[in-house]
Amino acid sequence: MKLNKILLHTCCAPCLVYIHEKLGEMNIDFDTYFYNPNIHPFKEHQKRLQTLREYTSQFELKLIENEEFLQEKWDNGFKCEDCYRIRLDKTAEFAKNNGYRAFSTTLLVSIYQNHETIIGICKDMEEKYDIEFLYHDFREGYRKGQDKARELGLYRQKYCGCINSYNSSKFKDKISWD
Repeated sequence: MKLNKILLHTCCAPCLVYIHEKLGEMNIDFDTYFYNPNIHPFKEHQKRLQTLREYTSQFELKLIENEEFLQEKWDNGFKCEDCYRIRLDKTAEFAKNNGYRAFSTTLLVSIYQNHETIIGICKDMEEKYDIEFLYHDFREGYRKGQDKARELGLYRQKYCGCINSYNSSKFKDKISWD
């Protein structure tokens, strides 16, 4: 099976909104890949996945779910780079094993993520799995995507996902998993 598509690691629906639009403008066909075992607690993981399911269904995008959830909270010296590497390694491996021509990630839209570290890890995965990493600086559309996500009524989380980002969130008092 050979696809002329890319596999897009997707952290959440709000980060997908602008990239979905931009890839359409670039005539790039993609499937969405949810693999985010770092998100804690489990209720938050499920809330983000459900929001992504609703968004992809609404726009008829293919969503591939890897619902693996790591029970450990990754709070003992675990760094953002470790989290990026785990998710992007699995994405590149899946893309290679399933005939995609390339992979990319919605992490590249966030103005809050370490862009250069993400690029470096993706280049490592490109070499490791012998599959193209499709790079574009999507940060240009971060605010536009967030505004549209708000208009669509998408759940917009208040922290990146891991227990460390939750603990350091200035919006902790506004987070509810009910």
